Amino acid sequence: MFAATASATLVGVEPTSVSVEAHVSPGKPVFTLVGLPDTAIREARDRVRAAILGSSFPFPSRRVTVSLAPADLPKTGSAFDLAIAIGVLVAAGEVPAEAGRVVAVGELGLDGSVRSARGALAAARIARRLGVACLVPEAVAAEAASVEGADVRPVVSLVDAVDQALSARPRRAGRVEADRVEVVGLDLAEVKGQTVAKRALEVAAAGAHHLLLTGPPGCGKTMLAKRLPTLLPPLTTEEALEVALVWEAADRPRQVGDLRPPFRAPHHTSSAAGLLGGGSGIATAGEISLAHRGVLFMDEMGEFPVNLLDALRQPIESGEIVLSRRGHTVTYPASMVLVGATNPCPCGFRGDRKIGCRCGDQAVERYRRRLSGPLLDRFDVRVRVDRPDLSDESVGESSEVVAGRVAKARARQRERGVLNRDLGPSQLNRLAMTRDARALLVRASVDRALGPRSFDRIRRVALTIADLSGAEVIDAEAMGEAMALRGEW
Repeated sequence: MFAATASATLVGVEPTSVSVEAHVSPGKPVFTLVGLPDTAIREARDRVRAAILGSSFPFPSRRVTVSLAPADLPKTGSAFDLAIAIGVLVAAGEVPAEAGRVVAVGELGLDGSVRSARGALAAARIARRLGVACLVPEAVAAEAASVEGADVRPVVSLVDAVDQALSARPRRAGRVEADRVEVVGLDLAEVKGQTVAKRALEVAAAGAHHLLLTGPPGCGKTMLAKRLPTLLPPLTTEEALEVALVWEAADRPRQVGDLRPPFRAPHHTSSAAGLLGGGSGIATAGEISLAHRGVLFMDEMGEFPVNLLDALRQPIESGEIVLSRRGHTVTYPASMVLVGATNPCPCGFRGDRKIGCRCGDQAVERYRRRLSGPLLDRFDVRVRVDRPDLSDESVGESSEVVAGRVAKARARQRERGVLNRDLGPSQLNRLAMTRDARALLVRASVDRALGPRSFDRIRRVALTIADLSGAEVIDAEAMGEAMALRGEW
């Protein structure tokens, strides 16, 4: 007999249906599984056999063939176990054919229990598209139910899965409610001094501008960067689901109801696959995509391999990264705020007021060349961070206060339909600015030999500064501050 049920996987962040076809025929008892499975799926033959027997169903003592289609799509992970078991039972005639009219994901224990596995969000979207029920492990059912319109049914065992598939009154999964975002633990008010750097942080948050912090060791660059997410607006429900899909594609846990912008800080020894994405089979998401809608912090940026730094240029410009592996191309989103922190020289004390630099000019030049001109040009805001005055007992503005201004500036950008960072040339040419502001920009373009990209980025930052102040026109003060924040490296 032949039977087919459905499961789901992610190709990039795109939910893709996988047809699980089972065929039971006379012949020597053997269990064959085809369809480009990885090791975890090939081992499903033993898990499925034990789970079926452990659930008091007879396993067919005939030839069993299971195909995962499309056959040319690499399959990974243990999430197909539940669909394979249901398909075998239907093909063997042990359960009605209606039990196979579902989308199922879940890893099977040898006793027939259903364990959590990635793919629940993808399965819910596929089930909604097909108009059928979605069987997922109970542990992730609430998150899968966050997909509007999906018939999500939590299951704890193979027997329970069959019952839920056939039930006229199934058990429904409750939805994960969006959490209210609060600033907990980290606050901008904890940073002493650093007026210019904190202003740069605010501007970067308001316009989603990439930020480069340069300064000696221990001056507070990391402390500042870790507080940037507290200034960003909370994710919308749709954005949170988008981020959760990226994390699910990377097999990382993240609650759908978590509205906090993600913060990722990869070590400078990270591989290309770890930072950008990759691996065998279908390429998985890297840190640059896990930071989508949030912050990617690269501490000690000058210590990262030069080839990795230059590989960032295209994705931070386009907001996505395209990866090709084994004839399959996937696209992951990578729209985040990149924050780089680096020392001005190998010893770190070039230009420091307290400690003299021990580096020769050639060593400094070699170190500075690790950040190429095209990469530096993509940082809208570049500021020097010096040692703070620790004797200053004054308390600066809290993250909550600054985040309020950022939210208002972002609201103005939503009215334009695009973040300031992403404004196109035609939109930039229509920006309203005073005559003095325009003259200042033109003069600077000549004096500083600005290229077209730098010219446009200064205009974008100036608009963000105007948005923060609530001004309708970019004036000379906003333009001057934008130029000052785009300091020289």
